[in-house]
Amino acid sequence: MKFHKAGSWLTAGLAALSIVSGCSESAETPANSTGNDSGAASGAEETVDIKVWGTNIGYKPIEKGSKLYEFYKEKLGVGVIHPYVEWNGGTNYLNQLNLKIAANEMPDLFLPQQGIEDSLAKNGAIADLTDLLPEYAPNLWNAIPQDMWNIVKANDPTGQGRIYYIPGMVDYGRYAGLIRQDWLDKLGLKMPTTQDEYVKVLEAFRDRDPNGNGQKDEIPTGGREEARWMDHLFAMYGVAMFEGYPDWDLYNGELTYSATTPNMKAALEFIAKLYKEGLIDKESLLNTKDKWDGKIQSDKVGNYFHWVETGYLPLENLYKNTGVKAEFSVLPVPKVDGFEGFYTWKKFTPPAWVVKNNKDEKKLMATLKLLNNMYDEKNWNDLYLGVEGMHHVVKDGKATRLPDDKSTQENLILDPYSKISTLDFMTELNKNTASEDRMWAIEQVNRNMQEAQQYAKVIAGDGMPASVYEGYPDINNRTLYVEYASKIILGQYPIDKFDEFVEKWNKSGGEEVTKRAGEWYAKVQK
Repeated sequence: MKFHKAGSWLTAGLAALSIVSGCSESAETPANSTGNDSGAASGAEETVDIKVWGTNIGYKPIEKGSKLYEFYKEKLGVGVIHPYVEWNGGTNYLNQLNLKIAANEMPDLFLPQQGIEDSLAKNGAIADLTDLLPEYAPNLWNAIPQDMWNIVKANDPTGQGRIYYIPGMVDYGRYAGLIRQDWLDKLGLKMPTTQDEYVKVLEAFRDRDPNGNGQKDEIPTGGREEARWMDHLFAMYGVAMFEGYPDWDLYNGELTYSATTPNMKAALEFIAKLYKEGLIDKESLLNTKDKWDGKIQSDKVGNYFHWVETGYLPLENLYKNTGVKAEFSVLPVPKVDGFEGFYTWKKFTPPAWVVKNNKDEKKLMATLKLLNNMYDEKNWNDLYLGVEGMHHVVKDGKATRLPDDKSTQENLILDPYSKISTLDFMTELNKNTASEDRMWAIEQVNRNMQEAQQYAKVIAGDGMPASVYEGYPDINNRTLYVEYASKIILGQYPIDKFDEFVEKWNKSGGEEVTKRAGEWYAKVQK
């Protein structure tokens, strides 16, 4: 393959580019400083700043001259400006991002949401990375397996087989239901393995005061608004579900949207029964992330669903809030007759990064330099640990992560493990960088990460592009599904209404989306 220098690529593309770039530094960043740069900025080189947007769930922003800004400048050779944008499950983030794009103030590097990368690629607003990554960010290029790059090319919305986004990659099952092992032990209950046993455990959590505060205020299980983050209740029915978003898998040998399957119907009927009997949080469909997290971290929730590897956050916050050292274990997917249950595993996480198609070559080259150095394994430990004194401390020559503190810690936006994760490396990293007083939480997390692999399954729709939903935003946003699922769970609709939902979904574009999904699947299977 012939690679093109960034300068000539930019010159050829400027005529089609309508996005106005942000302010740039006056410093010169040599074009050849990315591919083989060790990461540190030379004393003679001024630093180019780039604006980076991504997930921030309440941490401090990164401002010019701040501690994390200086840390990134030293380690990666690029200045990172990361404003605080409320995440709120991605909804507020996307709204604010759209406002910036409309105002011609697009960030230089950012996390796209809900398929926005497709329209941006078609409009020439984000960079074609096909030739740029191998030449200027080889560490990133080599970190992602070639078969994943092939799927990214197959997903090119322009149909040219080009690369417009950097995929996130997870080589292990990241999600599972987590259940209070200490509550089970206190109540003399065994870990449930069937649905009937699971329901009996939920009843015990509801009725027998497992947290011992005498108030019987425990919440057996639950989730969040839009019927999200309760995937464990769908998993036992073999419903492909990703953080509350129905997904695509093979049902009766055909690639099918899981929201329209008999599996989904059976799951919703079961969840509606749990709701009626007070076995899931009555506010499940109203809970924001903060509200649901607050309940978990107040020693009130017996079973919840989330990333297993971040389990130390609720453990440590729960201990800080209540003085209780809780113990969570992985909930085995409860067996239901007639169904094959699993926790959904997607090696492809939603697109991790896109790069602004920048008129300012220095900004573009600085962005590529940042990506190259961020994906250099030599920098991973340092990027994970963050700023000494803010994110970690060093004692007796050992660096250990400090507990989560959103009031003092700037957001580690460039932590590579949130974008490219391997099980062995994550568990070793957790163990090697945790202080002695945190090991009780870290050991739980590592144990649970290993345990979760027994129940994880890669779904057939892994890597499917958002372009299959083009022209059908309500299907992409799950509008009809959320309406019917919510009303069925609340008992406002009988379960027979599910068939009406399927009919409406197909007529409102579902048939066309299913056809596109099938064509995509056939293409990637070749």
